[in-house]
Amino acid sequence: MAVVLDLADIQGNILTAYGRQGFPKARFMLFHIDRGDYARKFVSALLPSITTALRWPSAQAIPTGKIAVERPEVTVNIAFTWYGLLALGIPTRTLRGMPDEFIDGMTLRAPMLGDDFKGPQWKEAWDEVWFHNGSDRGTHPDTVHILITLNAQMNPDGTAVAALEKKTREIEVLRLTTGGLRLLTGHNQKGRPRQQFQELSAILEHGADGKVKAVAKEHFGFTDAIGDPVFEGQYPDGYERHFAVGNGALDSKGNWRPLATGEFLLGYPDEGQEIAGAAMPLSFSRNGTFMAYRKLHENVIAFHDFMMKTAERFGAVFGLQNPYDAREMLMAKMAGRWSDGVPLSAAPTIEAWKAFNLKYPDVDYTADKPGWAARYAALTNFTFRDDPDGSKCPMTAHMRRTNTRDMLDPTGLGTSALNNRRRILRRGLPYGDPTTRVSDAEEHGLVMLVVCASLFRQFEFLQQQWINSGFVAGAGNDTCPLVGNHSDGKPGGEHGPKAKYVIPAAQGSGHPPFIVEGVPQFVETRGGEYFFAPSMTALRMIGMGVVDPT
Repeated sequence: MAVVLDLADIQGNILTAYGRQGFPKARFMLFHIDRGDYARKFVSALLPSITTALRWPSAQAIPTGKIAVERPEVTVNIAFTWYGLLALGIPTRTLRGMPDEFIDGMTLRAPMLGDDFKGPQWKEAWDEVWFHNGSDRGTHPDTVHILITLNAQMNPDGTAVAALEKKTREIEVLRLTTGGLRLLTGHNQKGRPRQQFQELSAILEHGADGKVKAVAKEHFGFTDAIGDPVFEGQYPDGYERHFAVGNGALDSKGNWRPLATGEFLLGYPDEGQEIAGAAMPLSFSRNGTFMAYRKLHENVIAFHDFMMKTAERFGAVFGLQNPYDAREMLMAKMAGRWSDGVPLSAAPTIEAWKAFNLKYPDVDYTADKPGWAARYAALTNFTFRDDPDGSKCPMTAHMRRTNTRDMLDPTGLGTSALNNRRRILRRGLPYGDPTTRVSDAEEHGLVMLVVCASLFRQFEFLQQQWINSGFVAGAGNDTCPLVGNHSDGKPGGEHGPKAKYVIPAAQGSGHPPFIVEGVPQFVETRGGEYFFAPSMTALRMIGMGVVDPT
């Protein structure tokens, strides 16, 4: 039976990423609650501005369902830490029903997540606004309690629409009117100018015609936002079955289906056919979800320098004379996809990559809908079944670690239950201006919002076991070549020998495997926290102070 979701009760940016809906700009705000009674009035007053999952007309002609809404210029959404809920006066019995990892918060889980890789003083590398999270079990007066996210449309010149500033001022006026809240500033490293907000923007391309367009790229140059999981109820009228091809669960007969709703929203059956235990009352939890906020700094200069330097040796071993080809293939072997998003599994060689792009050109949806749909399907619909030794896509490439597809299925026919229960929704946007990148000391990276029903089972498992461990693929101490922790191998260091990454060669190719030695740290965590994004029903209960767990 098809799952029909109450879209008006679910906050936006959960079912579909705002970035795909024409909101390439964003501003994230963090608050501390000084007075719970006043803060509850703030929540109630903010309710009319909250953007829900109700659909507006789609550029891709996806039906809206029975109720359609007008697309806003700016979206508004809100989420709370566990200590934020405590400060709001949520009953103890409800708070006790929250999962342990959410109660702990991200700071206390840092050793498990690998965020302490810089040693005992690891937190000094974080932005100032996160310094006090986890202090005194969350009681420090500058502990983050509330996250408000604003996502905005863009002007033709690439700036955010004026409505973003207007909405920011409205929230500030509301905060000052109700009282009880403080805006926490410091979205910057210590010693740098203090930033009030976390500003975000998609990477922009300036065309020869003077037009500015947002592209789904991150700062290393890879096409991003491919391969998000699709789940039941996410799209209307059977569209979810269409989009589930390559992004859902695959059975032994080769049929793709959407994943269970309960993997991403609370109150619904998950892939284990269970409705996970939740904080009481159930109406407080249902249609809510959890988010891991991760500010991930990208060492772009170090990345490109290393690629350039290593590509020459890699090309010599793999028989690639053209330096550009060698660099592109090296990047693809580490990511699992070519820089334009084409999967190695579908195009394992330079020649196959070029042929793929001739067969499925990268066209604009509005200009060529069938062509766009064909390329999207080709980018997502593949498995690792025919590549058991990783000679196409290395076993520990970033993409193969984070979505193992059929790699761990004992039958080798479908996606494994283990994989189906570790999927996450990725929301968020890049930050930093790519045109001003002169050193890795500058600000550039991603703020990723990981959305899932279980931070422990999904996000933390993926981060600990698949990103920062090589066990799953028999790779020993090797971690993810892009986002994993990489030891510099210094004598007396705490993290073992110098990081490496093995790229297998195809049998019969005449080439030996290539070992990428001394992989630098490409990505560093600059802060974050766990948040609960409640349903609209729960937000009303919070605002009125009527959460009754009995």
